[in-house]
Amino acid sequence: MYILGISAWYHDSAACLIKDGVIVAAAQEERFTRKKHDDGFPSHAMSYCLEEAGISADQLDSIVFYDKPFVKFERLLETYLAFAPRGFRSFAASMPLWIKDKLFQKSMIVKELEQSFGKEVKWREKLLFSEHHLSHAASAFYPSPFERAAVLTLDGVGEWTTTSLAIGNGNELKVHREIHFPHSLGLLYSAFTYYTGFKVNSGEYKVMGLAPYGEPKYVDVIKDNLIDIAEDGSFHLNMDYFNYCTGLTMTNGKFDALFGGPPRQSESELTQKEMDLAASVQKVTEEVVLKLARGVAKETGERNLCLAGGVALNCVANGVLLREKIFDKIWIQPAAGDAGGALGAALGAYHIMHDKPRAVSTSRDAMEGAYLGPVFGDTEISTSLTAIGAKFELISDDQVTEQTAQALADGMAVGWMQGRMEFGPRALGGRSIIADPRSPAMQKQLNLKVKYRESFRPFAPSVLAEHVSDWFDLEEDSPYMLIVADVAKDKRIEMNETQNALFGIDKLNVPRSEIPAITHVDYSARVQTVHEDTNPRYHAVIKRFYDKTQCPLVVNTSFNVRGEPIVCTPEDAFRCFMGTELDVLVVGNCILRKTEQDPTLVENYKDKYELD
Repeated sequence: MYILGISAWYHDSAACLIKDGVIVAAAQEERFTRKKHDDGFPSHAMSYCLEEAGISADQLDSIVFYDKPFVKFERLLETYLAFAPRGFRSFAASMPLWIKDKLFQKSMIVKELEQSFGKEVKWREKLLFSEHHLSHAASAFYPSPFERAAVLTLDGVGEWTTTSLAIGNGNELKVHREIHFPHSLGLLYSAFTYYTGFKVNSGEYKVMGLAPYGEPKYVDVIKDNLIDIAEDGSFHLNMDYFNYCTGLTMTNGKFDALFGGPPRQSESELTQKEMDLAASVQKVTEEVVLKLARGVAKETGERNLCLAGGVALNCVANGVLLREKIFDKIWIQPAAGDAGGALGAALGAYHIMHDKPRAVSTSRDAMEGAYLGPVFGDTEISTSLTAIGAKFELISDDQVTEQTAQALADGMAVGWMQGRMEFGPRALGGRSIIADPRSPAMQKQLNLKVKYRESFRPFAPSVLAEHVSDWFDLEEDSPYMLIVADVAKDKRIEMNETQNALFGIDKLNVPRSEIPAITHVDYSARVQTVHEDTNPRYHAVIKRFYDKTQCPLVVNTSFNVRGEPIVCTPEDAFRCFMGTELDVLVVGNCILRKTEQDPTLVENYKDKYELD
């Protein structure tokens, strides 16, 4: 049985194909269109999924959309009526779009399917709809290594629900408790994302990265005015301070007055205030997550926990939750945001709607390391690179390992494109930029000369799984880079009195460990454990680097520049390589060195990125 799950028309559209309950392929639409967070119908991602499986569209048994448009419309309409006459401007702006298109999404989806695959198939008969939070919960439970578990989903909002508790057992999954809009932990975090000058639905991870530079001095202000948190983790927001129900912004004048001024303008200088606000909302988020987890454990008696929804991408909160040992085991869906809804919709349809049995994965989980996207063979890579004027050398597998490890040891920044593309927001060694973590200058260099982004942003380590506990305070696997852990104490460099007195961004230039390029200012790191069974080539390169340096980890950041999706094809990789200060590019068995490329091409690509 083939089932295609799709998510679209909010942000991060995606498609996922399963066969008899096994994940065959999954990808976000942005990777094909090159439009960051593309919310359009995922026609390219769907076509890729079918191509990967080697099937035609008429072989699909079901197509499942990840939420229910009519319920979402009901929520919008009731919200406007509840706050009337406030919010008329927002109401007037959104209703024509809903009445013209979104209200009739079943017809829209059928039309899109016909355009993509033809009218011969009776699409309307095969089309199913899941609920938003059920899709999230299914994406977390069904691929997990647990026969039974509690499933906690936290995001902005889907239909009415913002937070849900489900219980999974075998192939059964039932939602037991919900918190409804407008009370949302995700929207609280997004309000501070907006107020600190970052883009909602994409800048939340910047707030998380900024938090360690600040002090959580606004925690009491937030808890006294914005959110009431019960002991079981349930919460209630004071809507007097927010504008997202009725307006075109997240916060209002009362919020501004509470925190002493208007929101920071995007791209303006970051101040200590923004850092302290980030630290404060992060601390409140962690408190809510911990209380929710304790409440769930007490209420259900379950010993395993699965997490999904956008808030589950807050790897700092995940690390805190793990260390508290409230549950025996925790598993987090790597595509925890809306893209993962496509996966959950497909799996939910298979196990719940079609009542098919579930086989629990006997390996780490059923996600195949999240390597579920397109792969390119060396012939295809060579043809593509030749066509765009690249100068490259085709080398053996052993040479790929040796030459890449040596380039890293020599302090070079390497673009690394190997195997299947990752599904979800993290680069996991399939489409990564990698470098030497021992370099004190590497973090700043990569941010400013390669990624073209804010200098405060931290980088993650990819560490050989067998060495993780030697370098980090972490005993668990973290294959999806979803857990923050502290650097081991014997690897740290203690700060002197003068350095400890520094504030904000001034902390950035002080090396804090033997691996400063991945050590954040609070001695933490967002860890990815690399396993030989899921990514043997990446594991081999890091192991060879370890042989040369006695350091079993590398810097890993996504292979893209600011504002651009992670690369998908050899052409994408070459463009990014040429337009940045990367030294080496390794695509399959093809290796490219910047010094050997046509200088005219180098300048042309650099001009493109500077103009963008």
